[in-house]
Amino acid sequence: MAVRSAVFHRVVDALDEVERAEGNEYTAFSVRGKRFGYYWPRTETVGLKQTLTEQQALVSERPAVFEEQFSSGGFGWVVVHLAGIDADELAELVYEAWRLSAPEELVAEAPFSR
Repeated sequence: MAVRSAVFHRVVDALDEVERAEGNEYTAFSVRGKRFGYYWPRTETVGLKQTLTEQQALVSERPAVFEEQFSSGGFGWVVVHLAGIDADELAELVYEAWRLSAPEELVAEAPFSR
């Protein structure tokens, strides 16, 4: 069930107009200047933007996999432990984080838009 960090990076690379910002301890991901995710290689965790409702649902359903990171601007961020998630679920969460930050016209052009 564990997802390797390479899988996470492939999922992110499949999204349009993703910008990376390398830090000392993490990499941040944005779309057109709006942040949607983080990756921490030391802990093999990712932080993803979600709705407040989704944040609460994920954390309450599987606290060993998801942690509340913070809430800001009407969004809830979650920490995802890659060791506890499968690739399909991770891809859905990454896409949702990207979608919440991307402009509507970019989302409409996405080949896997919902």
